[in-house]
Amino acid sequence: MVYYLKTPMKKIMVIAGEASGDLHASYLIRALRQQDPEVDVRFFGGDLMMAAADREPDLHYRELNVMGFSEVIRKLPSIMRNLRLAKAILREWHPDVLVLVDFPGFNLRLAKFASKIGIRVDYYISPKVWAWKEWRVRSIKKYITRMYSILPFEVDFYKRHSFERVTYVGNPSVREIDHVLGHIAPLRHFRERQGITDERPIIALLPGSRRGEIRNNLPLMIEAAKRYPEFQYVVAAASAIPEVYYREIAQDPGLKVVFGSAMTLVKYSRAAIVTSGTATLETALVGTPQVVCYRANGSRLSYRIMEKLLSVKYVSLPNLIVGNRIVPELLLHKCTPENISRELSPLLQPSPKRDWQLNGYKMMRRKLGTSVAAEYAAELILKEE
Repeated sequence: MVYYLKTPMKKIMVIAGEASGDLHASYLIRALRQQDPEVDVRFFGGDLMMAAADREPDLHYRELNVMGFSEVIRKLPSIMRNLRLAKAILREWHPDVLVLVDFPGFNLRLAKFASKIGIRVDYYISPKVWAWKEWRVRSIKKYITRMYSILPFEVDFYKRHSFERVTYVGNPSVREIDHVLGHIAPLRHFRERQGITDERPIIALLPGSRRGEIRNNLPLMIEAAKRYPEFQYVVAAASAIPEVYYREIAQDPGLKVVFGSAMTLVKYSRAAIVTSGTATLETALVGTPQVVCYRANGSRLSYRIMEKLLSVKYVSLPNLIVGNRIVPELLLHKCTPENISRELSPLLQPSPKRDWQLNGYKMMRRKLGTSVAAEYAAELILKEE
């Protein structure tokens, strides 16, 4: 480990490579500037970080974000060009600290370079090394000065791997969801704004934020929800995906789609069918029962491979945080309309399974605590030696 002389913090560089990182890093930048108005922040990120920092990014995250092996190969020249740009800024500007936000494929390479030229490297929002690619812990131990975790179980994971410089700072979704719930429109107004004239209770469908996730999961969700004609189903759409895409995938002329109000929709729904990801945590914080799905190509072989690759017992965040199966998880070939329907049924009415899940949500919230993640992390970044 490299030890640094403690000096007044002035220059910080932040790297976020996708939309969720842009959101969380924007809160962090705002907290840094509130706690030290003299701090100078440069960044790779998006529009939210730009508003928080009151300056243009050195590189917008849309130039960084690639998905899948084939796209990485195709965009390798631009990836290397972006990495060279980041290294040049670090070499010439030489910030007091480099703060990385998730996005490990790019960020861990940059961490190695920054550490070698004597720049302190902090990580805000750990890569999911506890789920897969556990070998990345070696790089984290070697190049990261301090990890600021937003999931409480990550602290024990890192300590089991002899990395002690990790602090749980709280989960940003707790504050974000509480803010949404504190400013939520009445149900009647929500229905009017979204053009929902059907009075039947709602099943919310959250098929993910990427086209592939939507393509694989939405038709199964719709088929399962249609088995309950006493309910209507409404899709929570991702802002970056056009409505026409949902309609093409669903092949449902009466499909109801809501933009920009996912958690309000979830709040006013009897239950939700949710693609595995952060939305499972947000749905749990809202307090709506859910069935978690992830279809991908759905093959048994893929499931067997996934079981070998995953280092955890569960994949959904509520289950990981509590350490127990409080929400059902239907992955790959197990994600079928029949299985979704079977798990959904007891959640649509008073039942022991519904009570079990809601009690699990309360336990999850207690484990997440009340710390404001961005503010706590900013405080530690500014005072860390």
